[in-house]
Amino acid sequence: MKLDARLAAVAAFVPQGSRVADIGTDHGYLAAALVEEGRAPFVIASDLPAGPCEAARRTVREEGLTGKIEVRQGDGLTVLQPGEVDTVCIAGMGGVLMTEILAAAPEVWRSLTALVLQPMTGEEELRRSLYAHAWHGADEKLGVADDRLYTVIRAARGRRKMPADVTLAIGPVLLTRRDEYLRQHIESQLFLARRAAAGMEKSERAKKSAKYQAVCQRIKELEEKLVW
Repeated sequence: MKLDARLAAVAAFVPQGSRVADIGTDHGYLAAALVEEGRAPFVIASDLPAGPCEAARRTVREEGLTGKIEVRQGDGLTVLQPGEVDTVCIAGMGGVLMTEILAAAPEVWRSLTALVLQPMTGEEELRRSLYAHAWHGADEKLGVADDRLYTVIRAARGRRKMPADVTLAIGPVLLTRRDEYLRQHIESQLFLARRAAAGMEKSERAKKSAKYQAVCQRIKELEEKLVW
């Protein structure tokens, strides 16, 4: 099963030999690739709507992976029992939704040893939730697909000091390792912050607000992170 660059980056972050759950599996391509590449001996592929589940079952049949991938229809981690898998992958969703999925099944979350997450938005909120629940970013990678930057995070258990907000927004590991797309990543956040500030500057009331001050502070912090 050949994956696009984004899903291939997710697959590469899955620890070798993991028993995996692919939450929001869509067509089941990630699950199939993990088994075919020998990275996972068994995968539970789940999605909430019936359509993606049927598409995933078709992929399993066509790839001859019956018995190695089980497709389950259900909401988030509620399709799992604690200890059934050790690694959960969630890709292509918003970071806030990911935090809600994890928080909705605390016993399952506590039983895991690794999370591989590819948020489309809300990276800062997602990282903050991970650190608050005694998880941390063990590895992170930026990539480009369809002219859009994406981030893949491999989170591991273990309490770490909560990073500063701007570091949560950018990514602690990305900053430390100076990822090849780091400058582009920071500049894209800086563009959005400057646009937000420009919009608020049209109103004297907005310019006096705490939100405006926070945006201006974030612009300053992002600009500082661009200097290395």
